[in-house]
Amino acid sequence: MSKGITNLQVKKPDTLIQFLLDKMGGMSRTSVKQMLSLREVSVNGTVQTRHDYALNEGDKVTIQPQKAANEFRHPKLKIIYEDENLVVVEKKNGLLTVATNEASREVTCLSLLKNYYKQRSSRSGVYVVHRLDRETSGVLVFAKTQELQHYMRDYWREIVKERTYIAVAEGEMPEKEGTITTWLTEDKKNAVVYSSPYDDGGKIAVTHYKTLRSNGSYSLLQLNLETGRTNQIRVHLASKGHPVVGDRKYGHAATATPAIDRLALHAQTLSFIHPVTEQVVRFESAVPKEFNKVF
Repeated sequence: MSKGITNLQVKKPDTLIQFLLDKMGGMSRTSVKQMLSLREVSVNGTVQTRHDYALNEGDKVTIQPQKAANEFRHPKLKIIYEDENLVVVEKKNGLLTVATNEASREVTCLSLLKNYYKQRSSRSGVYVVHRLDRETSGVLVFAKTQELQHYMRDYWREIVKERTYIAVAEGEMPEKEGTITTWLTEDKKNAVVYSSPYDDGGKIAVTHYKTLRSNGSYSLLQLNLETGRTNQIRVHLASKGHPVVGDRKYGHAATATPAIDRLALHAQTLSFIHPVTEQVVRFESAVPKEFNKVF
């Protein structure tokens, strides 16, 4: 792990903020809260930001200053966690995860991170584990070795515990919550994915959804992926007649609203078993403010 990490063992039940105040050598309450808001504290491998989080005897509290993360500056990309094995980022919409072809010189998450580590004279590599569409924002994880990249890709379904997206969809879903299951076929030549309600030789795709808010014209949906196919959420919602707002590929030609001038899809939460520590880690990105402007 990186330098400056502090590991503490909980001896008796306590709240997280009181435990930190007792253990951190006279830090003020404000400083401890700032440390929590910067996501520098984890409990049993999971980042915690709540100051009133209940600790139990035997819990392990880890403090990892995010100095290195704060050195990275880019309007479309933010490092929210880093250790010797992984780097977790928050991507804004409009930025590709990785170039679509090797000849492309377009700025991507991958190129930005590679340049960052090169400038730091770091031996860390950066390898893509999974991707988000250009216009989708939210949490992304990269591995620092090819070995970890291959492991995480091969066992992605087994190690991921939670993968939650937030979307604004057109209209109202027929049921407040449910599951969409179809078979998806990717046409790589035309860069489009087709959906079938029956097994036509495509890959099965399963999306669980729940309506959080609705006003008749739009619905704010929470979506949990059981599978992670290309364009899965966008294709599934479009197949139900309720495409993601701003989806010009699977929705309508002018589906964006003045309030949301983008694809209204955000990767909010990613929780997985850390490939080295074997602890469950959880990362969350705030829902873009514009998503609530239509309600």
